[in-house]
Amino acid sequence: MHTADGGSLACLDTARQQRLAAQLADMIPGAATIRVSLNDPRQSWPHPHLIARDAAGKTIDLNRTTSRVAARWILRVWPALDWNRAHIFNLDTAALTRSDLAAARRR
Repeated sequence: MHTADGGSLACLDTARQQRLAAQLADMIPGAATIRVSLNDPRQSWPHPHLIARDAAGKTIDLNRTTSRVAARWILRVWPALDWNRAHIFNLDTAALTRSDLAAARRR
C-alpha cells in the first residue's frame, strides 16, 4: 500500500507500526533504520536478512538471533509485501519504504 507521497508503505494499524518501532529501538540500541529482505546473501533460498544502521549510516553489528527475530517481526507486520525487494524501516517515523525508492529520494 502506498501513501500519497508514492513511497512510504502504510500499515493497516499505525499504532502497531509505532509499537514495533519502539520495540526494535529497545532491542537494537542506537538503530535509526533497519533494512529487511528475504535475500540473505549467505543462503541459497529465501531467508530473512536484516541490516541495522545508526543515524550516521554506520552498520550496527547484531548477533544472529537478534537479526532474525527483528526481521521476522517486520515481515509479520507487512506480510503482503514483496520481500524479495529490500525495505527500510525508519525507527523514528515508524515508516517503511522500499529501499530503491528511499535511494532515489536521496539523489
